[in-house]
Amino acid sequence: MGWWRVDTGTLAGSRFVISPLAEALAGLKTLHRGRGAHVGEHRWLAAHLSGYRNRLAGDPVTATLVRAALGRRWNATFLTPTPSGDGGRTFAEELEQIRGSEPAAVRTDLEESLNGSLPTLLRRDDLAQRAADLLEWVWTEAVEPTWPRRLRMIEADIVARTAQLGLHGWATALNEMRPGMRWLGDDRLQITVCDSPPLELSRGQLMFVPVTPSQSWVCWDVPSADPRRSRSAPRHAVVYPCSGVLADDDLRAPPQALAALLGPARAELLTLLDTPKSTTQLVALTGLPLGSVGRHLRILREARLAQRRRAGRSVLYFRTPTGQTLVAAQFSG
Repeated sequence: MGWWRVDTGTLAGSRFVISPLAEALAGLKTLHRGRGAHVGEHRWLAAHLSGYRNRLAGDPVTATLVRAALGRRWNATFLTPTPSGDGGRTFAEELEQIRGSEPAAVRTDLEESLNGSLPTLLRRDDLAQRAADLLEWVWTEAVEPTWPRRLRMIEADIVARTAQLGLHGWATALNEMRPGMRWLGDDRLQITVCDSPPLELSRGQLMFVPVTPSQSWVCWDVPSADPRRSRSAPRHAVVYPCSGVLADDDLRAPPQALAALLGPARAELLTLLDTPKSTTQLVALTGLPLGSVGRHLRILREARLAQRRRAGRSVLYFRTPTGQTLVAAQFSG
């Protein structure tokens, strides 16, 4: 079992951070694995896996690099830089962290992820550039076209987890955020079921980074030998998959017949209400203004297609049996 000691101050100062680079890396890990966790990932792989494999087939050095960097147990550290604590960086800005990695450090990281010596093909100085070029391809070809929708899913996940934190505390919010993760008490956060040395996070910065693919990893700042580059508050991050309800969304629009019957916005909202959601979550998922979401929900309630209930300080909306039957009929054909 691997765990981190997280004191009260570090936990209280932790934050959720959005990282386009983490989203692209999660996409790369999914392509490398070659199988999806749900329908949405299956469709995404069907659209992009052959292009990815064709690219690597023409570049054996990068193909070997990916296999080495995404080791069975550990990722190569240079490939998973810790996101900026304030978020807000573009993909290109984040990618420079990888592109600027020192060649010797990259080779050392790869030996650690391989748990062995470096293949002859990888004894070269351009590995960081090759890794960055591949991630840029994944971003441009397979992630960026759907980034606005992915971003709304990520924002909705953050909203849901923040609400859960306010209602039930850190233990509930952290448990199963990623496989094997749970709060043990006594300032201990179990990160993985695999054996690894404990890590002390006192006076550090802890971030939680949601991604839409079903991938997860942890990362932290590597101490620098140069005192000018050392940090007073080292950063640690947990990258985790968005909650299942959001991650299983396969990015499809509501059926045309349902949109024609209810209107596109109300059809989309009714489709999203397969599980209870707050108006804030629905705003994040759809991109609609809060006032519009409220008006559409009122009409769905008046039509007996949706109901609402209070959960703590939140009001959650969900489909009625009639609404459920209406949506199910559209997808059954």
